[in-house]
Amino acid sequence: MRIRTVFVSTLLGALAACSTPGTRSDLLETTLQSYAATIRWGNFEDAVTFIDPETLKAHPLTKLDLERYQQVRVAGYLEQPVRPSGENEVRQTVEITLSNNNTLSVRSFLDRQVWRYDEKTKHWWLMTGLPDITQH
Repeated sequence: MRIRTVFVSTLLGALAACSTPGTRSDLLETTLQSYAATIRWGNFEDAVTFIDPETLKAHPLTKLDLERYQQVRVAGYLEQPVRPSGENEVRQTVEITLSNNNTLSVRSFLDRQVWRYDEKTKHWWLMTGLPDITQH
């Protein structure tokens, strides 16, 4: 009987460990994939939720900024591998290709992203803000 109790306790502990959230790197991968999908679909207003709240407070998006994002369609989002740049920070360079809705011109630019892990909230935040689509 005692062996059965130990076995059941061990099994429940193993199941609990499997149900806990993934590692920090798993969370980063999920966050980057979600952000990429959001940008690929051109949901820039939704992409704002990925930005670090302090960064957003210091550099709020204006109505004009959001109107600019509505003038383009994302035609490509090519990610480079993530590079660690500190204990709680990674960098990723992404080539974004845009098509202008009015002129149909196509251009590409590099978006150099910095992501920071917040230990308190267990969340990865984009520190560099939304892509600067005014780059040439």
